[in-house]
Amino acid sequence: MHMTNEEWHEKLTPEEFHVLREKGTERPFSGEYWDSKDLGVYSCRACGAELFSSHSKFDAHCGWPSFYEAMHSDAVNYTDDNTLGMHRIEVTCKKCGGHLGHSFPDGPEPTGQRFCINSLSLKFKPESEKK
Repeated sequence: MHMTNEEWHEKLTPEEFHVLREKGTERPFSGEYWDSKDLGVYSCRACGAELFSSHSKFDAHCGWPSFYEAMHSDAVNYTDDNTLGMHRIEVTCKKCGGHLGHSFPDGPEPTGQRFCINSLSLKFKPESEKK
């Protein structure tokens, strides 16, 4: 899914554009989904690709929605991120390349991973709205 910056500006709010297209980060404990316990699917806010299930969501006490695995093995891409004087693994949407957040190796079993994801990168669909 290749769109120009102008097309992304038309589709996304300024805050969504900053996170998804400019690799920004929302403030901890400020996002819409950081403490949500509702059952459903979290999709990419930019392109709608299904990314995470509420069944893998957990409270990491970090202020961002956290998941121990992506919904599908090919839902996200991983890239080394050496900004801010540290090494992290950036997580992006495989379909549109939108910045989602980062992955850390300090999550719970069964994967040991913690996907720390910006709420602004996600759109939640409750299980009750399944087709």
